[in-house]
Amino acid sequence: MAEKGQGFGFGLGKMKELAEAFKKAQQVQEGAKQLQEELEQMEIQGESGGGMVKVILSGNQEPKRVEISPDAMNEGAEVLSDLVTAAMTDAYNKSTATMRDRMEDLTSGLELPGF
Repeated sequence: MAEKGQGFGFGLGKMKELAEAFKKAQQVQEGAKQLQEELEQMEIQGESGGGMVKVILSGNQEPKRVEISPDAMNEGAEVLSDLVTAAMTDAYNKSTATMRDRMEDLTSGLELPGF
């Protein structure tokens, strides 16, 4: 049984650290909301065929538009399909990297004491 006045084993220093961690977590949550709004407005472009096909996604990976050059249209359906798929993959990879980098920036320095 714990001695009187020891509580859960957290001293005042630990409580202060925990309070700071919660404050930082709240800041991260507010930053995440702002980041989500920024990602919705962002346009990330993937391309293939030296720019013959471009796929534009929002920062949170919602499709915005596809641009296909007349040269790509002349390549035939199978090649065009491959070009669109490659451009989609490029846009997806770029948007994923952007989200990851922005979240890492947002959460850097977040340390939970005692855990």
